Amino acid sequence: MRLDSFNRIHFIGIGGISMSSLAEILAYKGKKVSGSDISKSSVTEKLEQRGIEVKIGQVAENITDDIDLIVYTAAVKEDNPELVASRLSKAVVIDRAELVGMLMLEYKHPISVAGTHGKTTTSSLVTEILLAGEVEPTVSIGGMLPSINGNYKIGKDNYFVLETCEYCDSFLKFNPHSAIILNIDKDHIDYFKTLDNIYKSFNKFVKRLPEDGFLIINKEIQRIEEVLKDIKCEYETYGLDKSANWYATNISYNNFGYGKYTVNHNGEKIAEVQLSIPGEHNVYNSLSAFALAYKYGIDVEKIVKGILNYKGTDRRFQHKGEFNGVTVIDDYAHHPTEIDATINSARANDIKNLYIVFQPHTYTRTYELLDEFGKSLAKADKVILLDIYAAREKDTGIVSSKDLAEKIVKYGGKVEYSGSFENAEKYIINNCNPQDMLITMGAGDVVKLGEKLVLRK
Repeated sequence: MRLDSFNRIHFIGIGGISMSSLAEILAYKGKKVSGSDISKSSVTEKLEQRGIEVKIGQVAENITDDIDLIVYTAAVKEDNPELVASRLSKAVVIDRAELVGMLMLEYKHPISVAGTHGKTTTSSLVTEILLAGEVEPTVSIGGMLPSINGNYKIGKDNYFVLETCEYCDSFLKFNPHSAIILNIDKDHIDYFKTLDNIYKSFNKFVKRLPEDGFLIINKEIQRIEEVLKDIKCEYETYGLDKSANWYATNISYNNFGYGKYTVNHNGEKIAEVQLSIPGEHNVYNSLSAFALAYKYGIDVEKIVKGILNYKGTDRRFQHKGEFNGVTVIDDYAHHPTEIDATINSARANDIKNLYIVFQPHTYTRTYELLDEFGKSLAKADKVILLDIYAAREKDTGIVSSKDLAEKIVKYGGKVEYSGSFENAEKYIINNCNPQDMLITMGAGDVVKLGEKLVLRK
């Protein structure tokens, strides 16, 4: 299917961060767009200001005879009255991933940034590079990027940068010309069940790249040969080892933990890069973005400029402010590997004690990675644990934050189980001191706690 087959497009769940950006892109392309959501929000109000009709409440009556394409999110259940009516209508009904796949066909160079960790940061780095290269990309990412004033940008029809998630195999419906694979780790086990299935899924994804496309992949992925098996496209590797096609040397860090390094390609020095974000993990992320942009012929000086321009997105080691001399950082880390990277970034700063308020995200992830979470969080000076953020799941009693607290203690860490925001706030106020750093951490709503603390001053 191609987009030119449809004129009237309706979104069930239009208020979501990804759905709203897709709706605006399609409206810009001349489609008549409408949608619905369960409640009004700043996002739905913004859509209405742009001339997109939004219905609050999801009912069968929202599906009218003139709609020829209906798009829904994974959060919409099959018994949703509006989706039930959609199935009975004459319209074509697809999920968000299928729409993204169709939309990618509208661009000469659709770019997918995939991997378990670092997708938002790397998508943003690629965006900054293309902006510096003056190619006006269309962008859809999972965080708010200041240089584009949001999570998406409508550009020209050459480059489309898309943050690409593997959950529910959604990326197997995409049609990229090129891709970055940053890493592959055990996650989304509620869907994939095993790490073997995750590797199989990434291999299927890479096989979707065309023969004239290309892949930039982290050479340090443990089972990289399984990802690359029987692929059609050209690929190059990156990493810190000189056996990779792209590798970094002369790595150093300033007082803020911002990296500086030399970019090398097949033994040849290409450029000197300075980052404006902390941590070794961002050396990897920026190196992959550099390699992809170089393959597209972006001028080296502009690549370097774009990387320097990137100063972070919301919820990625984001400085929120201070209270009582305590530095408050917010970070989206919700996997042990991400927690390790965030703690390393924090330790690069001149601080006394590192406090982490951690809100585990989903029961299945917490249960499957309980031991790994314990090891990672034990590296902080003190962990304040909130109850698990359920997200899409129900509490079956399989695991709790108290179980995680026991693991942190097992690995030599110090922990305070608070459960609620209120208890955590009281503990923080009574225990954090000037020159300490407090990180609110997790993929749920823990960010609100740090913001409240900063406002109290």
